[in-house]
Amino acid sequence: MAHKILVVEDEQPLNQQLREFLNNAGYETAGAADGGAAIDVFNQYQPDLVLLDVMLPVRTGTEVCRIIRETSGVPIIMLTALTEQEDVIAGLEAGADDYIKKPFEPNEFLARIKARLRPIQFSTDAGELKIGPLVIDVAGHEVRRDGERISLTPLEFSLLQTLAEKPKQVFSREMLLEKVWGYQYKADTRLVNVHVQRLRSKIEDDPEDPKIVVTERGVGYKAGHP
Repeated sequence: MAHKILVVEDEQPLNQQLREFLNNAGYETAGAADGGAAIDVFNQYQPDLVLLDVMLPVRTGTEVCRIIRETSGVPIIMLTALTEQEDVIAGLEAGADDYIKKPFEPNEFLARIKARLRPIQFSTDAGELKIGPLVIDVAGHEVRRDGERISLTPLEFSLLQTLAEKPKQVFSREMLLEKVWGYQYKADTRLVNVHVQRLRSKIEDDPEDPKIVVTERGVGYKAGHP
């Protein structure tokens, strides 16, 4: 069955162009032209991925992203003009997985969509992993602390799992972009920084003094000691 993609873009010609492009690539699509309609269409359509413009009438892309994240871990890719970088960071902090700049390069555009729709790859021998006080049930796709479940998006889960599988290794941001985001080409390392911050806000006692996901200055990130 084809994956379903919701395109939220207020420029109607671009909205239609994106949907036709995605339909020709084998996806099903629905469209919304403002941030208010986006929530209604999302709830009715239940897409597998959302392409979400940053600047929208009624509700901004960041507001839409935050609302979706209250109930769903569906992949969200922000669509942004070159002049909207601060809004991009706000969108990532609200829970978006990635962003793509307009105008799009078709091959990269499709590659990023495919990467976000790719099923999470589990380690063949991993049942449970431990990282600090957390227990990661890999097959069950759950993270628990003192028996209580912590709600993570699929991308946040994959990021935590990657660090926990090799607790002695320091991962550069480029390595994490390749392993977690699935990008073989150069991408914005701010994606990693913002997602680490979001992950810490959910799993650390004190996100400003992290013990579970630790920064190795000048290199990247690693799992903290138990």
